[in-house]
Amino acid sequence: LTPGRLAEYSQEQVDQIYGRLTAGPIPDGPYDGDLFFPRGTDGETRLGEILGGRLKARLAGLGVRKTEALGRILWKGKMFYRNERLLRNRVEDLALLAPLTGGNTAGIQKQSVNGRDTFLLFPSRLYCGQSLLDGRRESVIIDYAFTDELPGYREDPDSLGGRKGLSIRDEIRMVRPGFYLGRAYMNRIFGLNFTLYNADAATA
Repeated sequence: LTPGRLAEYSQEQVDQIYGRLTAGPIPDGPYDGDLFFPRGTDGETRLGEILGGRLKARLAGLGVRKTEALGRILWKGKMFYRNERLLRNRVEDLALLAPLTGGNTAGIQKQSVNGRDTFLLFPSRLYCGQSLLDGRRESVIIDYAFTDELPGYREDPDSLGGRKGLSIRDEIRMVRPGFYLGRAYMNRIFGLNFTLYNADAATA
């Protein structure tokens, strides 16, 4: 299994793989991310049901493949702070978020990852808990419900992921060290899959 191969599978196959995994340790440090929408289902309809509001008009008519490409341009992965049980999402280009930030980047935290500056947005809590797919095994939960109470929070655009917005809740399980498979839920509705990979952790 590799991040690229997982994106080729049907959602039923991805669900079967995820159901056989265990949570593993909570990751630490930067992880590169990739996302892919469910295959073999009407992903566009599901996306329209979930999103609504400001994003719906932007994404309407793009289609699953184009929306995936847009997501990959915007989202580059996650930064884990295991000791603090916190996480932030890595965004390198804020141009696509300009309508939500008003073009103001003041106060947005930055960090260099692999020699590239990355903005750290959408803070969330990290803990182990019950999966929304199955309750047989725990997952590492990435919870945005109280993002507005976390360090580094900015109303725009961070509120989009929290209880005032899409109520995002991610969960991940370890495929092998340095490689995690994740599921993103919005308002408790499954929206998309994602992978996280850290080359240093994978080869340690």
